[in-house]
Amino acid sequence: MKKSSFLLLIAAVSALGGLLFGYDTGVINGAQFYLTKFFNLSDALKGWVVGSALIGCFIGAIVAGPLSIKIGRKWSLIISAIFFTLSAYGSGLPQIFPQSVSMLVFFRILGGLGIGIASMNAPMYIAEIAPSNIRGRMVTYYQLAIVIGFFVVFLSTYFIGNNLTEAENIQIGWRRMFWSELIPSGLFLILLFFIPKSPRWLALKGNDAEALKVLRRINEENIANIEIKQIKQSLKTSRSAVNVNYFSKAILAIVAIGTVLSVLQQFTGINAVLYYGADIFEKALGFGKEDILAQQILLAFVNLIFTFVAMFTVDKFGRKPLLYIGSIGMIVGFFLLGITLQQNSVGVLSLVGVLLFIASFALSMGPVVWVLLSEMFPNKIRSVAMSVAVAAQWAANYMVSQSFPMVMGSETNNSEPWNGSLPYFIFIMFILVIVYLTYKFIPETKGKSLEEIEGFWK
Repeated sequence: MKKSSFLLLIAAVSALGGLLFGYDTGVINGAQFYLTKFFNLSDALKGWVVGSALIGCFIGAIVAGPLSIKIGRKWSLIISAIFFTLSAYGSGLPQIFPQSVSMLVFFRILGGLGIGIASMNAPMYIAEIAPSNIRGRMVTYYQLAIVIGFFVVFLSTYFIGNNLTEAENIQIGWRRMFWSELIPSGLFLILLFFIPKSPRWLALKGNDAEALKVLRRINEENIANIEIKQIKQSLKTSRSAVNVNYFSKAILAIVAIGTVLSVLQQFTGINAVLYYGADIFEKALGFGKEDILAQQILLAFVNLIFTFVAMFTVDKFGRKPLLYIGSIGMIVGFFLLGITLQQNSVGVLSLVGVLLFIASFALSMGPVVWVLLSEMFPNKIRSVAMSVAVAAQWAANYMVSQSFPMVMGSETNNSEPWNGSLPYFIFIMFILVIVYLTYKFIPETKGKSLEEIEGFWK
């Protein structure tokens, strides 16, 4: 197999973890209407069923670091694939088996564990195995796969639900929606056995010969020889991450910068727009129920297109320029939305603001954060540092998801002078923090080896 084809296989297989991230997160949105009627759920129980996977995501991200150090990136992804598969089947248990809300929540949490483990290991694995000149683009495959996952699950749940009566959907339709995830999760599980182990992890465990063998499969021999020397040099003070002092001032600073960047990805308000898009279109933008489906498809399409743009520019323009451009676009987008809400003039300009925000996020904070997190941490602490950063991101996701509807419904937000615009101006403040953090603390990593990037922090 040619080196380019081999790299593409590796990126595609590991990025399937991203697709399952998007798919597993999105499938509950299509299924919840019917399973709510099947179980006769109260609003509180409905929220618990829908949000329970986030608990698994948080726990999965925490355990992903130690797990990745112990058994490696590849086997961690295999475990996540098993969790995805068990969750997909168990969430839609056949009617011949007793199904309860507690059992459904259990399997949703299993799926969350899979997301948490994959969301840390998949981008890190790609970064550790990709050549430096195309590493940004290859890690961006992960974010692209998440976006595709959302889009595919939207289409599949719509197709399943549209071909059954409401009564059939209440009995079996929502089960089939969960089972549809078995196809990508099974494919992910099988194909993972055909990819190599991470050369950085192999070197971390002292298996330099096998690490060099993997590097030679993806690089020219002279480049592979240079890279293995750089890896060994970066690890020379310790062969085990256990001996690293994670509470030293230097390491705490690196982990803090990465964690803040990871949290700020959620504090842009992206998931408020994605999770509550229908509410925004109906309540804030004044669209009727018949228009919401079209608007949601438009959001998904813009998200997908601009993720492609990021993929083909991140290694050309660099990480920091995309963050600057994207931040300006997100600020302008939410400013347009906020001003039109304040002036009670919602309409086309409001929609332009939302779409500009989505496009700018897809161009910048969506993919670039995953690229930076996967490459900015030194070899010896990468697993644990990414675990902390990704776990914090899931906690931030939960905070935004829970607080957004409360702020939207607050008396302050719905009175003068805000008129429903307050959340978007709060998000603008956080985006301004991103600009400052990028300028002050984030190094430009374009075209640098992981070991060269490590030198930025010394």
